[in-house]
Amino acid sequence: MTDQAFFHAPFPVPAVIAVVIHEGRALLVRRANPPDAGLWGFPGGKIEFGETVADAAARELLEETGVKGEAQDVITTLDILVPSDDGTIRQHYILIAVRCRWLSGLPQAGDDALEACWFPIHDLDPASLPMSANVDEIARRAEAMNRLSSIP
Repeated sequence: MTDQAFFHAPFPVPAVIAVVIHEGRALLVRRANPPDAGLWGFPGGKIEFGETVADAAARELLEETGVKGEAQDVITTLDILVPSDDGTIRQHYILIAVRCRWLSGLPQAGDDALEACWFPIHDLDPASLPMSANVDEIARRAEAMNRLSSIP
Protein backbone atom coordinates (compact mmCIF):
# COMPACT_ATOMS: atom_id res chain seq x y z
CA MET A 1 0.00 0.00 0.00
CA THR A 2 1.37 3.40 -0.91
CA ASP A 3 1.52 6.22 1.60
CA GLN A 4 -1.08 8.10 -0.43
CA ALA A 5 -3.55 5.18 -0.32
CA PHE A 6 -2.93 4.78 3.40
CA PHE A 7 -3.77 8.40 4.20
CA HIS A 8 -6.91 8.45 2.05
CA ALA A 9 -8.35 5.17 3.34
CA PRO A 10 -11.41 5.49 5.56
CA PHE A 11 -10.90 4.80 9.25
CA PRO A 12 -13.27 4.02 12.11
CA VAL A 13 -14.28 7.06 14.15
CA PRO A 14 -13.88 6.65 17.93
CA ALA A 15 -16.78 8.07 19.92
CA VAL A 16 -18.30 7.80 23.39
CA ILE A 17 -21.78 7.46 24.79
CA ALA A 18 -22.38 8.63 28.35
CA VAL A 19 -24.62 6.17 30.19
CA VAL A 20 -26.21 7.82 33.23
CA ILE A 21 -28.54 5.73 35.37
CA HIS A 22 -29.97 7.62 38.34
CA GLU A 23 -32.81 6.55 40.63
CA GLY A 24 -33.91 3.80 38.25
CA ARG A 25 -33.97 6.06 35.21
CA ALA A 26 -31.75 6.39 32.16
CA LEU A 27 -30.83 9.79 30.72
CA LEU A 28 -31.51 9.79 26.97
CA VAL A 29 -31.46 12.33 24.17
CA ARG A 30 -33.36 12.36 20.91
CA ARG A 31 -30.74 12.80 18.22
CA ALA A 32 -30.95 15.70 15.79
CA ASN A 33 -28.27 14.48 13.36
CA PRO A 34 -27.26 11.25 11.62
CA PRO A 35 -26.54 8.59 12.44
CA ASP A 36 -29.76 7.80 14.28
CA ALA A 37 -31.44 11.18 13.76
CA GLY A 38 -34.81 11.18 15.52
CA LEU A 39 -34.00 8.17 17.68
CA TRP A 40 -33.53 8.13 21.45
CA GLY A 41 -30.08 7.22 22.69
CA PHE A 42 -27.41 8.08 25.18
CA PRO A 43 -25.68 11.45 24.88
CA GLY A 44 -22.38 11.15 23.10
CA GLY A 45 -20.13 12.06 20.25
CA LYS A 46 -16.66 11.92 18.77
CA ILE A 47 -13.59 11.84 20.96
CA GLU A 48 -11.44 14.90 20.31
CA PHE A 49 -7.72 14.54 19.63
CA GLY A 50 -5.82 14.34 22.93
CA GLU A 51 -9.01 13.82 24.97
CA THR A 52 -9.39 10.79 27.22
CA VAL A 53 -12.43 8.54 26.93
CA ALA A 54 -13.56 9.64 30.42
CA ASP A 55 -13.18 13.34 29.60
CA ALA A 56 -15.03 12.91 26.30
CA ALA A 57 -17.95 11.18 28.03
CA ALA A 58 -18.27 13.92 30.67
CA ARG A 59 -17.97 16.68 28.03
CA GLU A 60 -20.56 15.17 25.68
CA LEU A 61 -22.95 14.58 28.59
CA LEU A 62 -22.73 18.23 29.63
CA GLU A 63 -22.93 19.59 26.05
CA GLU A 64 -25.97 17.55 25.06
CA THR A 65 -27.96 17.58 28.32
CA GLY A 66 -26.60 20.22 30.71
CA VAL A 67 -26.08 17.42 33.25
CA LYS A 68 -22.74 17.14 35.04
CA GLY A 69 -21.44 13.63 35.51
CA GLU A 70 -18.34 11.72 36.45
CA ALA A 71 -17.10 8.95 34.16
CA GLN A 72 -16.79 5.64 36.00
CA ASP A 73 -15.90 2.74 33.73
CA VAL A 74 -16.43 1.27 30.27
CA ILE A 75 -19.55 -0.87 29.92
CA THR A 76 -19.07 -2.14 26.38
CA THR A 77 -18.15 -1.09 22.85
CA LEU A 78 -20.34 -1.09 19.75
CA ASP A 79 -19.49 -1.07 16.06
CA ILE A 80 -21.92 1.11 14.13
CA LEU A 81 -21.62 0.59 10.38
CA VAL A 82 -23.43 3.18 8.27
CA PRO A 83 -24.14 1.90 4.75
CA SER A 84 -24.06 3.93 1.55
CA ASP A 85 -26.84 3.73 -1.02
CA ASP A 86 -24.75 1.22 -2.99
CA GLY A 87 -24.40 -1.10 0.02
CA THR A 88 -20.77 -0.29 0.83
CA ILE A 89 -19.86 1.03 4.26
CA ARG A 90 -19.92 4.84 4.28
CA GLN A 91 -18.91 5.35 7.92
CA HIS A 92 -17.75 3.18 10.80
CA TYR A 93 -18.14 4.42 14.36
CA ILE A 94 -16.70 2.63 17.37
CA LEU A 95 -18.88 3.68 20.32
CA ILE A 96 -17.41 3.29 23.78
CA ALA A 97 -20.24 3.13 26.33
CA VAL A 98 -19.05 4.79 29.55
CA ARG A 99 -20.99 4.47 32.80
CA CYS A 100 -21.23 7.93 34.36
CA ARG A 101 -22.35 8.93 37.82
CA TRP A 102 -24.90 11.79 37.93
CA LEU A 103 -23.50 14.77 39.85
CA SER A 104 -25.94 17.61 39.17
CA GLY A 105 -28.28 19.25 36.71
CA LEU A 106 -31.63 18.76 35.07
CA PRO A 107 -31.68 17.54 31.46
CA GLN A 108 -32.11 20.20 28.80
CA ALA A 109 -31.46 19.53 25.13
CA GLY A 110 -28.30 21.16 23.89
CA ASP A 111 -25.70 20.77 21.16
CA ASP A 112 -27.12 18.24 18.65
CA ALA A 113 -29.98 16.89 20.78
CA LEU A 114 -33.64 17.64 20.03
CA GLU A 115 -34.82 16.55 23.49
CA ALA A 116 -33.25 15.26 26.70
CA CYS A 117 -35.08 13.51 29.50
CA TRP A 118 -35.10 10.66 31.99
CA PHE A 119 -36.78 7.35 31.11
CA PRO A 120 -37.59 4.63 33.65
CA ILE A 121 -35.40 1.68 32.74
CA HIS A 122 -38.39 -0.69 32.76
CA ASP A 123 -39.96 1.48 29.99
CA LEU A 124 -37.01 1.05 27.60
CA ASP A 125 -38.51 -1.17 24.95
CA PRO A 126 -37.48 -0.84 21.28
CA ALA A 127 -40.97 -1.97 20.24
CA SER A 128 -42.57 1.12 21.81
CA LEU A 129 -39.74 3.70 21.89
CA PRO A 130 -37.74 4.48 18.75
CA MET A 131 -34.17 4.16 20.01
CA SER A 132 -30.65 3.48 18.92
CA ALA A 133 -29.22 -0.04 18.96
CA ASN A 134 -28.82 -1.73 22.34
CA VAL A 135 -29.98 1.23 24.47
CA ASP A 136 -32.20 -0.97 26.63
CA GLU A 137 -29.51 -3.63 27.10
CA ILE A 138 -26.78 -1.12 27.94
CA ALA A 139 -29.04 0.70 30.42
CA ARG A 140 -29.83 -2.55 32.22
CA ARG A 141 -26.16 -3.51 32.29
CA ALA A 142 -25.23 -0.09 33.72
CA GLU A 143 -27.96 -0.38 36.35
CA ALA A 144 -26.58 -3.78 37.41
CA MET A 145 -23.07 -2.30 37.60
CA ASN A 146 -24.40 0.53 39.76
CA ARG A 147 -25.94 -2.00 42.16
CA LEU A 148 -22.69 -3.97 42.35
CA SER A 149 -20.60 -0.87 42.97
CA SER A 150 -22.83 0.17 45.88
CA ILE A 151 -22.30 -3.13 47.75
CA PRO A 152 -19.78 -2.56 50.58
